[in-house]
Amino acid sequence: MNKQVLAVMFCTALIASCVPQQQYQQEAQQVQQLLYMNSTYQQLNRQLLDEVKSDQVQIKQLKDRLQVTMVNQILFSEGGWEVDRKGKELLARVAPTLSGLNGKQILIEGYTDSLPIEEPLKSRFPNNWYLSAARAIQVVEFLQTQGVDSSALVAVAHGQYRPVEPNDTPEGRSKNRRINIVITDRASQGEPL
Repeated sequence: MNKQVLAVMFCTALIASCVPQQQYQQEAQQVQQLLYMNSTYQQLNRQLLDEVKSDQVQIKQLKDRLQVTMVNQILFSEGGWEVDRKGKELLARVAPTLSGLNGKQILIEGYTDSLPIEEPLKSRFPNNWYLSAARAIQVVEFLQTQGVDSSALVAVAHGQYRPVEPNDTPEGRSKNRRINIVITDRASQGEPL
């Protein structure tokens, strides 16, 4: 019986010592992820310094998520859906950072204001869902040409929903017409690394 009690005590002590080690490894991994995202945040801030200063781009880091918000006018012509020359130059500057990300998912989120689509665009895009999707897809396709991993890219359309400002002023509508580049862990999105 003494040997069994000793064996149980030994196993209990062994298990108890594993929990802190496992917790330590988990916390160390979280710290590594935060440092990795912080490094990416700093890189993007340097690459987009002028646009950040002129309030055309905002970069936010929220724990394990990084979000780059770009107003539409720096990517697309008025009412357009194809990335223009200026937009391509801007995206080409961030593409090296995005292509260097490991184990991350890059969501390209398209947003519009709440104004109905008018002709001649209405024949191509019946509503704002379609327009926001087309813009997000155009950004994804351009980033692919710049070497960003296609399996990491996802296009998401939000249309007029999730505005950041009221749509009753031209300034508010301008802020709502945007593209977000959201960098997250693939594991946090339910995907294997």
